[in-house]
Amino acid sequence: MKIAVVGTGYVGLVTGSCLADVGMDVTCVDVDAEKIENLHQGILPIYEPGLEDIVERNTKAGRLKFTTDLGEAVQGAEAAFIAVGTPPGEDGSADLRYVLAVAKEIGEKMGDYLVVITKSTVPVGTAEKVRKEVAAALAARGAEIPFDVASNPEFLKEGAAIEDFMKPDRIVCGVGSERAQEVLARLYKPFTLNGHPVYFMDVPSAEMTKYAANAMLATKISFMNDIANLCERLGADVNAVRKGIGSDPRIGNRFIYPGIGYGGSCFPKDVKALVRTGRESGYDLRILQSVEDVNEAQKAVLFNKVNKHFDGNLKGRHFAMWGLSFKPETDDMREAPALVLCEQLLAAGATVTAYDPVAMPEAKHMIGDKISYAEDAYAALEGADGLLLVTEWREFRVPDWSRIKAALKHPAVFDGRNIFSGEELAANGFHYTGIGVADHHPAE
Repeated sequence: MKIAVVGTGYVGLVTGSCLADVGMDVTCVDVDAEKIENLHQGILPIYEPGLEDIVERNTKAGRLKFTTDLGEAVQGAEAAFIAVGTPPGEDGSADLRYVLAVAKEIGEKMGDYLVVITKSTVPVGTAEKVRKEVAAALAARGAEIPFDVASNPEFLKEGAAIEDFMKPDRIVCGVGSERAQEVLARLYKPFTLNGHPVYFMDVPSAEMTKYAANAMLATKISFMNDIANLCERLGADVNAVRKGIGSDPRIGNRFIYPGIGYGGSCFPKDVKALVRTGRESGYDLRILQSVEDVNEAQKAVLFNKVNKHFDGNLKGRHFAMWGLSFKPETDDMREAPALVLCEQLLAAGATVTAYDPVAMPEAKHMIGDKISYAEDAYAALEGADGLLLVTEWREFRVPDWSRIKAALKHPAVFDGRNIFSGEELAANGFHYTGIGVADHHPAE
């Protein structure tokens, strides 16, 4: 089965590589010639555990190819995935210019029946816009070539994308014809053989499913952050509360860890886009607007705690920051709380030295030399007035506290992800501040 994947970003590269790994003939397309040349040399544009190996294996086997020529990719293909970016506009709406440009070019280049599949996260109604673009391009050619447009949203977690694609919780396919359903059923047969479910539905429902899923997860995060902030005021421990509610199977224990706000390429963008879609439809999504508001406020929580600890005067203070990416196992810095925190500290007159296992090249691209970068976690601590834990990478979980204390000018730890024990740190002479828990101070 021959497949074309347009876009070699996070979604496109994972999709194309995993489909090739189950034996399909996949050609990935991108307009960025440098990115395609790098992929030919085995240089990936993103960090994702396991992806480099799967790309190398399938490229060598000849099942995975890269090109800038979309016409070459769609010739003989049964399906073409559109997996290009949909960045948010200033009003929160999804920018569809790249999706529709690809649809137009597919219509200009396709030579036989094709299922055009929107893989990018797009608002309800986008598939119909894609259909019109393809149809208009075919009409301009005077070509009567049958095609279908389907929706197949991705549900990949950054840091676990390969596992998610190969062993999905579910595969959602929005189709409008039996022929399109048959193509998608064959495409995903390697995954259904292992019992992973495929849900076929109408196209608008599939488009909405993606937004609703991300909005629900974002809601859980903001809800727990709201509860954490209240716990602090009432003397409750949010870690105990989390365990108490997470044991209820109706709630579950995932996405209820308090912290300093969600980031990344999906949740912020998708919540904004869904709020915007509701507004355009004459319906205010009040819960989701609050979810977004809580999240934006939560990104300031750690700074406020640092500022309070130093009596509102951070001028001349220096801080070590562990973690920059929005979550572990990725180098993604989009909407990362670390970006907001750095700006707040710098604006207050402080300086920052940061360390992240994989995200520092991307951070240097986004933040530049406004902050300093360390070669390892302990080097970041030298001369700092406190340690700020921003991203809960595994290597930070059991550090050498005696070494940390010796390196810091002031023994203060500000834990934005609640991975440390306040009691343990206080016993070791640290001031500890977490999220939704009482502060702990060393015994006098």
